[in-house]
Amino acid sequence: MIAIIKYNGGNVSSVQNSLNRLSVESVVTDDFDLIKKADKVIFPGVGEASSTMKLLKEKGLDQLIPTLKQPVLGVCLGMQLMCKNNEEGNTVGMGIFDIDVKKFPAKNIVPHMGWNTISDFKSGIFSGIEENSDVYFVHSFYCELSENTTSVCDYILPFSASLQKDNFYAMQFHPEKSGDIGSRLLENFLKQ
Repeated sequence: MIAIIKYNGGNVSSVQNSLNRLSVESVVTDDFDLIKKADKVIFPGVGEASSTMKLLKEKGLDQLIPTLKQPVLGVCLGMQLMCKNNEEGNTVGMGIFDIDVKKFPAKNIVPHMGWNTISDFKSGIFSGIEENSDVYFVHSFYCELSENTTSVCDYILPFSASLQKDNFYAMQFHPEKSGDIGSRLLENFLKQ
């Protein structure tokens, strides 16, 4: 069973629809016991960092998520909130990844929105996916490059398109909106 974390925000329904297309059972929940018992956990996100973190704190999810032992996937804002600090609203994140999240400099159109190329794969989650594949992004803030970077995208500057540390995986792009590549990434995550 896959638990999709419920916190009154994000792109929960599109993630669940993607799992349905893969014939994978999932439940949208904020119940601690269900989340702890799940085989895998997905933490999706669309929205503003500080207000989303406030919602997570109100439910205690900010304390639960870093303690999970099964594979956990953060998507977009979910990835950013798994990091240390976020310039959006001067938000303190969960610190799973020791990375700062910064606003793109205004040297091009922000938000970074649409299809873009990812490369420099460093995780089994990219098994069967060709280097320089295109995936779908929508974000104004980016995660810096680090030792946890498992793929890179270049928009205004190089940034972490994905991260991994132990059982925690994260993608800045939206696999649920990234066609066949995104479906394969979700399938690979579910095999972890």
